[in-house]
Amino acid sequence: MDNSDILTAHEDAITEVTTDTKFTPWIDGEQYFPDQDVTIETIDPAVTRPITAIPVCDSDDVDAAVKAARDAYDREWAATLPAERVTMLRKWVNELRDHEDELTRLECLDTGKPIKQARGEVQAAFDTLDYYASLCRTIKGDQIAAGEDLHAYTRKEPFGVVGQIIPWNFPIWSLTWKLGPALAAGNTSVLKPAQDAPLTAIRAAQLSTDIFPDGVVNVVPGIGSDVGNALTGHGGVQKVSFTGSRKVGELVMQSAANHIAPVTLELGSKSPFLVFPDANLSKVGQAIADGIYYSSGEICDAFSRTIVHKDIYEEFLDAFLAAAEEYTCGDPLDEDTTMGPLTTADQYESVQKYISLGKQEGSNLVYGGGTPAESLEHGWYIEPTVFTDVDNDMRIACEEIFGPVQTIQTFGSYEEGIDLANDTRFGLSAGIGTEDISLAHRAAADLEAGIVYVNDYGPILPEAPYGGFNESGIGNDLGEESLNHYLQTKSVYMNLENPTH
Repeated sequence: MDNSDILTAHEDAITEVTTDTKFTPWIDGEQYFPDQDVTIETIDPAVTRPITAIPVCDSDDVDAAVKAARDAYDREWAATLPAERVTMLRKWVNELRDHEDELTRLECLDTGKPIKQARGEVQAAFDTLDYYASLCRTIKGDQIAAGEDLHAYTRKEPFGVVGQIIPWNFPIWSLTWKLGPALAAGNTSVLKPAQDAPLTAIRAAQLSTDIFPDGVVNVVPGIGSDVGNALTGHGGVQKVSFTGSRKVGELVMQSAANHIAPVTLELGSKSPFLVFPDANLSKVGQAIADGIYYSSGEICDAFSRTIVHKDIYEEFLDAFLAAAEEYTCGDPLDEDTTMGPLTTADQYESVQKYISLGKQEGSNLVYGGGTPAESLEHGWYIEPTVFTDVDNDMRIACEEIFGPVQTIQTFGSYEEGIDLANDTRFGLSAGIGTEDISLAHRAAADLEAGIVYVNDYGPILPEAPYGGFNESGIGNDLGEESLNHYLQTKSVYMNLENPTH
């Protein structure tokens, strides 16, 4: 397919997904049009053409959304029974499933993900909501053994209005990681999608019409420094959850601290994969390639640092490069494409700078590093890239690149390997390649990361908590832990008098 064919295919797809849908903020159960006449264009990164323009919210619009969320909570949502929330969440899931193809195409166009990956993430989003629907009925307090004259127990109660911010790399899946537990716990939400990829979040909210009470789900697109700050610092927001960069996460904490709102943060990482001498190199090479080239490396838990035992270095490198070759850049709308463009122009430029930096630092570029064929010249594409001869003090080894760039270094002893892996300020995920079960368990305990994968990359299950150590964040998305983050505990003491009869 040449460049003109790709342009035509994307123009047709854009027309198809936007003709009958107007993408606007969603507040109080309906489309919302801000007073200010300002829009942001969301761009198809495969052809760098506008998809549509989104009206931009400001602090006044955030006020309106928080008020709508508070009114909905006080009016009826706080009084809903878990069984009622189960019914509504599952009705929403069914409505979203009915629009799977539309949501998949939107996600593909808005982020540049290959359509197979986009479809898998859309389906995973449905599973996440369904999981939290099943957890609604599990919310309960505890009875405390306190004495014959005292009945003490705890209640689990929602916060009220929560503010949530999702990133541009996994928009619809991240949306369900936030809204699933928040709504299941009985909160209402004001959610800000990333300005670069807001379409599926807006569409998902539209598809909740007549399912949730008006004001339960609100979506406020806009510029992070304006809308994000207004949301996280809003006195009416009682809980904040953010997924994004470490730098912005620090600002979110500071903003929420002004009104003592608890925060959940899922931030960046520089995830290592330790390859031990007994590893199945074909399997592990594929796992690491999946962990760095899936979604063009724009993944928080990307395996961006491979640390391989020096005795198997050459053999491993051959296996890994063979796996990397399977990731080839192509049109995201093509079912056979394994790697799409980077999502934003800024990220494209940033990754190119890191590749140049890696060369300047003295590491060895052994694969990729350029842009693909002329047929993809209009997109933000970067080939799968591999650097060897890397030291931990190099910037490409210690700073999050957030792109398809792999660094490979070696270790000798077990202790050296663990030390190299843990020599980072992050701690979201890590990987282990070994056929020795005892070694796998030992390394899993010694690695300082919130998620450890053994001999593979993924899966990510809604049942399992997802979160990091150190500067990779606070708290968890997914799992029962995430549900608990959206609940607060109340202790009740009931003093009992002696019976009179």
